Amino acid sequence: MDNTVKVITTCTRDCPNTCGLAAEVRNGRLVKLTGSPEHPLTRGAACHKTSKYIERVYSRERITSPMVRDSSGWHKVSWDYALDLTAQKIKDICEKDGPEAILYYQGYGERTALKLLNKYFFNLLGGVTTLRGSLCGGTGQASQNMDLGVRISHDPFDHYNSGSMILWARNPVTTNISLVPIIKDIKKRGGRIILIDPCKTKSAALADYYISPAPGTDAFVAMAAAKIIYDNNGQDNEFLENHSNGVSVYKKILDSYTVDELCRLSGVKREDAQYIADTLAEHSPTSILLGWGLHRHRDAHYSIRAIDALSAISGNIGVKGGGVSQGFEEYGPYDQKYWGDDLNPERRTLLMPCIGDEILNAENPEIKMIFVTAANPVCMAPNSKKVTEAFNKAGFKVYSGHFMDDTAELADVFLPATTFLEEDDVMASYGHNYVGPVKRAIDPVGECRSEFMIFYELAKRFPFKEKFCRSAEEWLYDICAPVRDAGCSMEELFKGPFRMSEPMSPYTDKKFPTESGKFEFMTEFDESCLTSGDAEYPYFLLTVASHDHICSELTMADHTILPEVSIHPGEALKAGVNDGLPAMLESPAGSVKVMVRLDNDVRKDCILSVRGGWIKAGHGLNRLTGDIVSSVGDGTPYYGTRVKLVKCQII
Repeated sequence: MDNTVKVITTCTRDCPNTCGLAAEVRNGRLVKLTGSPEHPLTRGAACHKTSKYIERVYSRERITSPMVRDSSGWHKVSWDYALDLTAQKIKDICEKDGPEAILYYQGYGERTALKLLNKYFFNLLGGVTTLRGSLCGGTGQASQNMDLGVRISHDPFDHYNSGSMILWARNPVTTNISLVPIIKDIKKRGGRIILIDPCKTKSAALADYYISPAPGTDAFVAMAAAKIIYDNNGQDNEFLENHSNGVSVYKKILDSYTVDELCRLSGVKREDAQYIADTLAEHSPTSILLGWGLHRHRDAHYSIRAIDALSAISGNIGVKGGGVSQGFEEYGPYDQKYWGDDLNPERRTLLMPCIGDEILNAENPEIKMIFVTAANPVCMAPNSKKVTEAFNKAGFKVYSGHFMDDTAELADVFLPATTFLEEDDVMASYGHNYVGPVKRAIDPVGECRSEFMIFYELAKRFPFKEKFCRSAEEWLYDICAPVRDAGCSMEELFKGPFRMSEPMSPYTDKKFPTESGKFEFMTEFDESCLTSGDAEYPYFLLTVASHDHICSELTMADHTILPEVSIHPGEALKAGVNDGLPAMLESPAGSVKVMVRLDNDVRKDCILSVRGGWIKAGHGLNRLTGDIVSSVGDGTPYYGTRVKLVKCQII
């Protein structure tokens, strides 16, 4: 008998869209995964990566039984054996070296409500070493906090009030698909869409105008447009005089350049800056949406703050349909006391951007164990060689995930986790203000368990088990207290998404949670931080989001034989490399064999590829990236990596 049911759930993957989804299940097997038309924002939209996720759930490569590695390789074991071994190692290390000898590496792969309890487990243990900083948007948030006090983005629905939109290094066609209908609406009403990005992404097809600055020089573009606004006396004097601080100092910074100088420094044309200024003046209000690639430079705060300043000068801060939007507080809907950070004295943290170095140099105590969830740091963190060395130095590694990726290969214990389609939970977003239900559509594949159940069973082996071992329903009720306080019961939440009571348009009262109570302009600027070159390594390596997968969410079968890199034909000629043939991509950190693709749309100072490929599959471009940290926000400056392309001597 055909028994088909439809389950409404929420995507939990590392993407700002956090789509409402409809899972069609026939006789217990997932057969279709599409966007749910019941979600007020995503409204049935879902990227093509969604339908492909079914292949991931049922992949032959998926690890569905607990495994332990010894000198002879990997072996399937029972859950009791794997958890007993893990618990004993934890106890031994805590007794001998203290809990800070354990590093808990919690990644961004999934950020649901129950995932808060992973850290709670380790705080009940006594407080282990954890992470600080970000591989993604920390620089952007910290930079905007300097200007606005607290970064608050405009609700996506507020962009329907926009007369124009600037996608500043944002690529919604690939990474934020629910913005596409909003963009089309702006265009239908006669508004303008501008894309500013060193890479001509798929979103260029939506734009009326495309601007391609040199990587990391976006500050100069914003400053040039601001100067033109001032030259035309188009600045918002009321806002600048009454609601901002430091504008006179920032104006002096602008006055130290000509528009042409700023355009030259960013590698754009004067008419590009003019088009931005004209758009802000003639098609207001203008919403500016920042992409995450914009943050991936050491001194990205200069660019982000200059963009904030441009919005303020043009009268777009604190108005409907305006603003500079970077992201949302994905943990805001949860009661964060359940992280348990107040249970212990302050414990050691290690910088994510430099995690290899941090582990290798950790002392008193050294890192003796690493427990990884929702992450693949050996592949995705900078300087993979050093991260690998650090993981090998650590005595014992536990990995919870789906596939035998680069990090899992180095583990001693593999704990097979469920996907979001095999568990119940709650999911907030860093791309909008909705919280959605995560509802189990199918039974767990094989012996897979949710991370909640993994830590639940692990906690049974410790004295604090009574504090941790409560049902998922009880925990969700407590963790989601802010959702309930906002007027949504748990019963209602599991029927469909709920919008948290955040402002549609922030700062409309022109009051800012800064020390001055006003918008703060950037008052220090060092041009040299954005203009350094490298004669030996002349190209910026830009590893952008793939249209076909999210980060390192791949299988071995998904990889091409070599990672493909795109370069301008003229630069390929200089390097002596040819389309469709291998070459060596080299940086000060290492080298990777790649397949060359010629593309006239690639800037002549860039080499372009997608991120996420595994080292074990011959990819792993983070073997080339340096482990440095951004000047603001402890972010990861991936795009500061300089490379050269060298002809292979042997093909």
